[in-house]
Amino acid sequence: MKGYFTMDDFDFKGKTVLVRVDINSPVDPISGAILDYSRFEAHRQTLMELTNSKVIILAHQSRPGKRDFLCMRPHSNVLTKILGKRVKYVPDLFGDIALSEIDRMENGEYIILENTRFYSEEYCLKKDFESTHIVENLSGAADYFINDAFAAAHRAQTTLVGFKNKLPMIAGRLMDREITNLTRFMTADEHPKIAIIGGAKVDDSLKVAESFLSKGIVDRILVGGVVAHFFLMAAGYDLGEGSLNFMKKEYEFMDNLLSTAKKLLDKYSDKIEIPTDIVINANGKRKGMPISELPQKEPIYDIGLDTAIKYRSIIRDAKAVVVNGPMGVFELPEFAVGTVEVFKGLAECRGFKVAGGGHTIAVLEKLGLSRYIDHISTGGGSLITFLSGGNMPVIDALKHSYRIFSK
Repeated sequence: MKGYFTMDDFDFKGKTVLVRVDINSPVDPISGAILDYSRFEAHRQTLMELTNSKVIILAHQSRPGKRDFLCMRPHSNVLTKILGKRVKYVPDLFGDIALSEIDRMENGEYIILENTRFYSEEYCLKKDFESTHIVENLSGAADYFINDAFAAAHRAQTTLVGFKNKLPMIAGRLMDREITNLTRFMTADEHPKIAIIGGAKVDDSLKVAESFLSKGIVDRILVGGVVAHFFLMAAGYDLGEGSLNFMKKEYEFMDNLLSTAKKLLDKYSDKIEIPTDIVINANGKRKGMPISELPQKEPIYDIGLDTAIKYRSIIRDAKAVVVNGPMGVFELPEFAVGTVEVFKGLAECRGFKVAGGGHTIAVLEKLGLSRYIDHISTGGGSLITFLSGGNMPVIDALKHSYRIFSK
């Protein structure tokens, strides 16, 4: 039993349905055109199953102060293309214009309301969610609330959690798939079970590593990218000025991160695999060497080939794998070797595989390996929060609503 409603629990035919999605996407700063449709595609199944309903889409784009903090008109155009049905943009969220448009809707029609973050009520205090005009007005105009916005599930904002007592709050297809697959990885009793952690989001990565190791969720963690820089330093290696200057510039609390990495390595040295060789950027050229040749003036740009082959072998034999982050500066072909080798190991692995993070997905798509992954998460911060055992207000709200309305 899941403890929350799914779309299989209700008949939406002839009903008015609020659907919260996360289609927050990169935008061309000059033309205002949306550059990536992947988040729109992720919600296609949920929205297409509601073709016999009146569908009111709620979404946000960026946040106040950002150049891409825009209205939802471009999003309505993209949704129209993807669904093959007109999705009308309404420049209002909960006022008379929005309510009149909802009142005039026929079954099979879709509208998208204004950017939820244009309104201060989206950011109200937790105890005040239900007293907002957003919740009062829209809950009175709808029969059900479907939440499909997993990528924002770590946020406690009005249009994400505020309807939980007013309407049955239901997990959309994407939301349900994310919760089910990530929970399966976290709880699976399949071994060896490993995590591949790379990229440059060191703070997030260390939180995930600590959670995985302290709770016994994985047997081993393989590190790459800048995450590996910190573990190499924690193991006593001087990286050299090229890498150190970059780290000091990019990480304000570098000493704290290094301290965390050292504690993890001291406690779980048998479970954390760090590179045994690395690759530096020598004037744009790839130059590999064992870590015994550190420090180097040039910055580290990749894990070495010996490390990559070892990692690939470990991954190939795993029964369950989660990957978040590349092994190096994969955007430059000269320094993509480590990432390519590791991700080929994922393709060869017959275990249950989960991947997440923007760069991870970009690598999988670039290499044509997405089809070998059981679940590719749409979450960034929400995925990290889920994997590190943090608070997920939207999932809590789904379960709260189930307890109320299942009675």
